Amino acid sequence: MRNKRRLRWAAIPIAAMLAVVLAGCTQAQLNGFLPGFEEGQPPVTSTTSMVSGLWVTSWLVLLVVGLIVWGLVIWTVIVYRRRKGQSGLPAQLRYNMPIEIFYTVVPLILVLGFFAFTARDQAVIEARYDEPDVNIEVFGKQWAWDFNYVDQDVYEPGIQAQPDTDAPAGTIVEDELPTLYLPVDKKVEIKLESRDVIHSFWVIDFLYKKDMIPGKTNYMSVTPTREGTFAGKCAELCGEYHSEMLFNVKVVSEEEFEQHMDDLAERGYTGQLDQDYNRLGNLPGNGQPDQHSEEGE
Repeated sequence: MRNKRRLRWAAIPIAAMLAVVLAGCTQAQLNGFLPGFEEGQPPVTSTTSMVSGLWVTSWLVLLVVGLIVWGLVIWTVIVYRRRKGQSGLPAQLRYNMPIEIFYTVVPLILVLGFFAFTARDQAVIEARYDEPDVNIEVFGKQWAWDFNYVDQDVYEPGIQAQPDTDAPAGTIVEDELPTLYLPVDKKVEIKLESRDVIHSFWVIDFLYKKDMIPGKTNYMSVTPTREGTFAGKCAELCGEYHSEMLFNVKVVSEEEFEQHMDDLAERGYTGQLDQDYNRLGNLPGNGQPDQHSEEGE
C-alpha cells in the first residue's frame, strides 16, 4: 500500500513535467518536424494532420519499445556480467514459455495496430469526392508537367526547370516552373496521367504523393486549407533530367483562381491537352513553353 502511494506521488511531478515540456513545443515539433505546419497557421490540407498523426504516433510507440529493449539489454549486461573469479558459462535457460509468448504476442499486436490505424486513415485520404468543386488533370512527361483545368476548359503547359545563367551553377529560374493553381477551401480532384514512363506527383507540404503510371489513371482528392506557394517534384526516377522535373502549387483565393483561368484563356490556352507529346522539344535550355499550344487546339 505504501509503495502504491509512493508511485502515485512520483507520477504527479512526472505528469506535470511532461505537460510543461509538451506545452512548450512548437507546431513543427508537435508534428514530428514534418513540412506543412507553421506556427499560428492551419495545416496545408484537410488530411495533412492525419498523415502527421500517423508519423508521430508511430515514432512515439517505437521509442517506448526501444527504451524498454535498451533498458533490458543494459540491465542484463550489468546484472549478469561475469564477476571476478567466475569462469564458464552461466546457467542456460531454454523453453521459457511466458517469455516466448510475450515476445511473440507483443510484436504481433504492434504490427496489427500499425496496420489498422494506417488502413483507417488511408481509406479517408484516398476516398474520392462525390462532387468535387474543382476538377484538374495533370500530365507527367519527361521532364515537366501539363495542367488541364477541366471545368474551365483551359490548360497550362510546362517545361522542365531552366538553369539561371545569371546565378551560381545549379540555380534555376523559379518563375518558369510549371505552377498549378488551386482555390483555397475547395474540394479538388486531380486526375493523374503519364505520357511516357512512371512519374510520381509529390507536393511536399501536402505530405502526399501518388504514382503516375502509363495506361493507368490515378486520382488525388484534396482540400487545400491555407494559401501559399508549395514546392512539388517528381518522386520517381524517370530519366536523365529527373532532378529538373519540378513544379509549384499555388493555393489562392477563389477570385485569384478565376482570374488566372481568365488569363490562360486570354493567352490562347483554351481546350484540353491530350496524351500526344514529343519530349525532344522539352530538353533543357530549349525554353519553348509554347510548343504545346498546338496540342490543345
